Amino acid sequence: INKMALQLKKATRKQVKLRLNLSAPSGAGKTYSALRMAYGIVGNWDKIAVIDTENGSASLYSHLGAFLTIDLAPPFSPERYIEAIKACEAGGIECCIIDSSSHEWSGAGGCIEINDTLAQTKYKGNSWSAWNETTPKHDRFVNTVLQSPMHIITCTRSKTETIQEGGRVKKVGMKDIQREGWEYELTVSLNLDRDSHLATPSKDRTGLFEGKIPFLITEKTGEEIKAWCETGVDESAAITDAVTKLASCNTVDELSALKIELPSFVIQSPQFIATAKERYNAIIAQKKTDAPAHTQNGLTDEEKAEIAKEEADLFSKSNKK
Repeated sequence: INKMALQLKKATRKQVKLRLNLSAPSGAGKTYSALRMAYGIVGNWDKIAVIDTENGSASLYSHLGAFLTIDLAPPFSPERYIEAIKACEAGGIECCIIDSSSHEWSGAGGCIEINDTLAQTKYKGNSWSAWNETTPKHDRFVNTVLQSPMHIITCTRSKTETIQEGGRVKKVGMKDIQREGWEYELTVSLNLDRDSHLATPSKDRTGLFEGKIPFLITEKTGEEIKAWCETGVDESAAITDAVTKLASCNTVDELSALKIELPSFVIQSPQFIATAKERYNAIIAQKKTDAPAHTQNGLTDEEKAEIAKEEADLFSKSNKK
């Protein structure tokens, strides 16, 4: 076991892409609000796309600008959502609006229907067992959203949640029509009021909205979010700079010292790993060349063990977030 792999490092925040959910009942203005926010983020309608599961309703707002749409019809399977997201990425879209995410869960051909079908056809009506197949499908959709190089805004339908209390039905708030915990996967979740169209946060990792009075979503909201997303280290530039620094490392100790200085997203990048291994091999080769003549024909067991330990320490992944 390599006991030297775990290292404490200074936390480094990198620039991020938005993952935001708008939750509201039908008619609260989710699509309109999402479009205005998206334009504030990217400033170019040609770089905004809507994955529309609402019978082309996004096109009702075409007067706002020349954004793009993908009309997604049933079946609303996770795989179809993923295909649409990938199409947006391939098309150079910078901000993708998924309107709505609810169909992936409860729509025709969505996860609930998929699970019911699996339960009846493969698991003798046992829906709990069927979730062993359905959950990974949903998880792949969630991971596609989280790992996308685009900003993503999801619109999710909500409904009034009620409980029975003392023989009477009591309203206890709104519930998203998505899998439990959906909002916690994202960076920001905003609830829109059906009548006033004002937004309030249910989750906010940005600190932009928490504690503020309900507000109307506009382009300015998107501009504020963009500024927050771009605060931090540029990931691509940080990796390029680290790769450049590798060339000046002439010993294994210098490589190790450089690794300690760098954030995890740099040392775990394929580009850095490949270049670091090339530099390491060059250092080891030079070390053999500089060794006394009687040792150049081979390495001792002790030297081989030392090299193996150096490689394990150098190329192990950091535990820094």
